Amino acid sequence: EKQLVESGGGSVQPGGSLRLSCLISGFTFDDSDMGWYRQAPGNECELVSSLTSDGILHYADFVKGRFTVSRDNAKSTVYLQMNSLKPEDTAIYLCNSCAYWGQGTQVTVSS
Repeated sequence: EKQLVESGGGSVQPGGSLRLSCLISGFTFDDSDMGWYRQAPGNECELVSSLTSDGILHYADFVKGRFTVSRDNAKSTVYLQMNSLKPEDTAIYLCNSCAYWGQGTQVTVSS
C-alpha cells in the first residue's frame, strides 16, 4: 500500500519556524518526484514547492527565500523547512507524489 504521512505542523508566532516531514512507503522513493501543497480555508490548493528525483527544485513566489525543500532518500522522507512564517502561511500542508497524497498537517501562524 502506497502511503505518505506528514508530520511537524503546529502553531507558531509570526517570524517563527517549522519543519514538516513526509514519510513515504509502498513505492520507490528514489525515483519519485515530490511536492508540497497547501490549502487554506476558502482557498484552492496551491503548490508550495517541488523536488524532482534528480534534484530539480521549484518554489512558489510567495515562499521563495523563506522555505527550503529537501529529501533524504535513505529515510524515504521529504522535508519542508519553513522560516520567517507569516499569518498568511496558515493552511493545511499536504505532501504529494503523482496521484498519491498524505492526509495533511495543520500549520497555524498567529500572534
